[in-house]
Amino acid sequence: MKILVPVKRVVDYNIKVRVKSDGTGVETAGLKMSMNPFDEITVEEAVRLREKGAATEVIAVSIGVQQAQDTLRTALAMGADRAILVLSEESPEPLAVAKILKALVEREKPELVFLGKQAIDDDMNATGQMLAGLLGWPQGTFASKVELVDGRLEVAREIDGGTETVSLTLPAIVTADLRLNEPRYASLPNIMKAKKKPMETLQADDLGVDTTRRLTTVSVSEPPTRKAGVKLNSVAELVEKLRNEAKVI
Repeated sequence: MKILVPVKRVVDYNIKVRVKSDGTGVETAGLKMSMNPFDEITVEEAVRLREKGAATEVIAVSIGVQQAQDTLRTALAMGADRAILVLSEESPEPLAVAKILKALVEREKPELVFLGKQAIDDDMNATGQMLAGLLGWPQGTFASKVELVDGRLEVAREIDGGTETVSLTLPAIVTADLRLNEPRYASLPNIMKAKKKPMETLQADDLGVDTTRRLTTVSVSEPPTRKAGVKLNSVAELVEKLRNEAKVI
């Protein structure tokens, strides 16, 4: 089984992001960039499946600027076998990403595409579902456990109030939730080995995909500053403020 694992370059989750002074977006200049945490989980799970003998090859894919090579090298250091970078100066929208991935699926013929459920920069949570729709493949979203059983993929997925297990025929799309696993750290020897692993670079035009944006960001602003709390002396005072000031009861 061949596994395709898309990974995205985002601002590191430990960094506090700031809105640009002109309100057009988030400031990224000079900030530490890392692999999207949900994508780290999918790389880890794909590598584990290969280590168990359930998969034969893990291919990491990223769509973005030239610096996304660093993100792909991290995936290679974690255990991916090879990488593909699709160059795009602007961050494509989920539909464009799904169309690019569809073209790569038709080219590489994987049996499984393993995505993070969402990226922490835009929180779209749409690419995996769109890709499944474009390919007509079954999907298991928000996966917290994945097992290959008798040629089918058993996916335990997070739902409101618990989990449900779905059985998918291959080929399939799976998106990972945080509880799926704990990603490994790339060791120094593996980081050095990753430099020798193959990485192919393509243009979106090479795949016949139009990445023109259909959405326009009107403005980006900081969330309002939280007001200081008030210490009350009685339940009656609390009820009075909830009724007359907050107007929630």
